[in-house]
Amino acid sequence: KGAGKGALLYSEKVVSDAQSGEVLAIARGTTFLRGDGGFGGDSQSLSQPHRLPEQAPDLVIDLPTRPEQALHYRLNGDDNPIHASPAAAARGGFPRPILHGLCTLGVAFHALLRGFADYRAERFAHLQVRFSAPVYPGETLRTEIWNDGSFRTRVVERDVVVLDNGRVRLTPEMGEHAGRA
Repeated sequence: KGAGKGALLYSEKVVSDAQSGEVLAIARGTTFLRGDGGFGGDSQSLSQPHRLPEQAPDLVIDLPTRPEQALHYRLNGDDNPIHASPAAAARGGFPRPILHGLCTLGVAFHALLRGFADYRAERFAHLQVRFSAPVYPGETLRTEIWNDGSFRTRVVERDVVVLDNGRVRLTPEMGEHAGRA
């Protein structure tokens, strides 16, 4: 991204059965490394983001986050102070501590589970999304869902998109197509 900017780190993790070798999941990610750019390389993204439909979403689900939620989420082992310390958040350029990205995704996934899969997580075969802005603990997340499996999530209070270009795909059930989602 250039000197003084960030760098993009692309990663891929393959999870497979140790005995059979069967691939169970592939997790691909892009991590933005703040302030670590300037070493050259291609500045193009490896993949194009999923395009959202142009029409209004078919379903909208609002879910709140709690003011202390980032402190609870730290119990998962992510003790980055940007999520708990106002001073660390300020050094990172934020007015206050931010919610963990995976916690934000978890809240959106809750909406997707409710809207698409009747809370049956085993039905999810694919998930992709772009993290586009931070969430502050205590904000309400609105997940906008389309029947083709597209989604995005925004903060209601600030009208800011925080998860963008999302797409889910479910395993089909009898009499159902794989689009919903």
